[in-house]
Amino acid sequence: MDGSRIKVLAEMLLKAEQTRNPIAPLTETEAGITVDEAYRIQLQVIEMKKSSGQVVVGKKIGLTSLAMQAMLGVKEPDYGHVLNGMVVMEGEKIPTEELIAPRIEGEIAFVLKEDLKGPGVTLTDVIRGSEGVIPSLEIIDSRIRDWKIKLPDTVADNASSARIVLGGILTPLHSLDLRTVGMVLEKNGEVAATAAGAAVLGHPAQAVAWLANKLSAYGIILRKGEVILSGSLTAAMPVAAGDFFRADFGPLGNVKIKFT
Repeated sequence: MDGSRIKVLAEMLLKAEQTRNPIAPLTETEAGITVDEAYRIQLQVIEMKKSSGQVVVGKKIGLTSLAMQAMLGVKEPDYGHVLNGMVVMEGEKIPTEELIAPRIEGEIAFVLKEDLKGPGVTLTDVIRGSEGVIPSLEIIDSRIRDWKIKLPDTVADNASSARIVLGGILTPLHSLDLRTVGMVLEKNGEVAATAAGAAVLGHPAQAVAWLANKLSAYGIILRKGEVILSGSLTAAMPVAAGDFFRADFGPLGNVKIKFT
């Protein structure tokens, strides 16, 4: 796929996001599209957003559960970029009319205190290189019609990212075992799902290590100060106007958001 086609597809995805009018799956319209080509499309979209004044403030990891990998027929996660325009402050409300078909996930977010450059980054490197972790909610959305996605579709679409909400507590990682940190996700005051950190590749820091090593192939470094969403602990839940979600991560605190 040449550069001009990459740009056209990136423009289509960006327009779909802006108009909230989704497009057909790229895996249907672009025969033989590869994951590498999809990442090139993603990077083109990000460059377009940066040219309009947005700033990359972090990364997100998706497909960290075995169930999601099996659903899409893959054996590793994927990733996307977090831009400042995606960040929602806790206490604000998210209008569903700004999105297409949103879903929500509870995640543990890492704040880096030093650069992480692959290859060769380990789980221990991530723990040592992190200022701490923050409870977070990720709102995913798809610019692909009806969520009919295969791996290249979601990769090109910035890993189906839309918004992130960060809690107000940064917890240092010393003497903290993220594998056993639990999460209770409530929807409209009722428990909707429970999970533990081990649901994310066995350890959330392992997902961040994977990302640092994966990005090395594209010459991208995880930078000091970036926020890295390590992946959903549970299946994503559909969102509707009026919904209120709260994710309680025990010793890490909680995070909540209201949709209008």
